[in-house]
Amino acid sequence: MVVTLDDVLGLLFAVLLGGAIGLEREITGKPAGLRTNIIICLGATAFTLVAQRLGAELGAADAGGRIAAGIVTGVGFLGAGALIQQGSGVHGLTTAASIWLVASIGIACGVGFYLLAALVTFLALATLYGLAPITRKIRRYRQLRGNVQPPSQ
Repeated sequence: MVVTLDDVLGLLFAVLLGGAIGLEREITGKPAGLRTNIIICLGATAFTLVAQRLGAELGAADAGGRIAAGIVTGVGFLGAGALIQQGSGVHGLTTAASIWLVASIGIACGVGFYLLAALVTFLALATLYGLAPITRKIRRYRQLRGNVQPPSQ
């Protein structure tokens, strides 16, 4: 397999974008942080690159779709491992969703959809950072009203 400049750019972009999401998770003290998100994004990119080559070399037009489906399923299991049930609440939902999202960013990098990958990363960071103050205010409001639930992530 020949590694092209576009392959290298896709892999580097995956590290950068997965790292951006991971940095937010690391700063906020969540279980799947910087390294985990980079590795997931990089792995999804590598699988996608391999799927493209297999499809081209073996004439398997659906290889990319099957590999992508496998990535989504496998990452779903990683996300499930991030979920923790505590009392009547579940923690780790945002972490599980971030893991799933980072894999999609990796797939986008693997097929060369860099603008899409960057846009998804930007929107995810805007959501994670931008909605945090609103979420805190809602939690405080619920605590004042006596409608207390454990914080979810």
